[in-house]
Amino acid sequence: MKNPFETFLMPMSALLLGFLSALLLPAPSFGLTLARRLVEMFHLADIGQLYTLVFCLWFLLLGVIEFYVIRFIYVRFIRP
Repeated sequence: MKNPFETFLMPMSALLLGFLSALLLPAPSFGLTLARRLVEMFHLADIGQLYTLVFCLWFLLLGVIEFYVIRFIYVRFIRP
């Protein structure tokens, strides 16, 4: 049976890794015309709201990628 603390710790570690990598890696940036087109297409209030959504998705994507990479390394090479 899995440790209940481990099931809580796994998603939190993914978020922490995403936060750390979001500080280190630049988020995607759009040109002004593409940003305005995306704002109109998704019916957002302004470009700031678009970039808030982009940063949140970037944050979560990096956390998930790093979680699976570190999990693969742990399972493959470290865990007996």
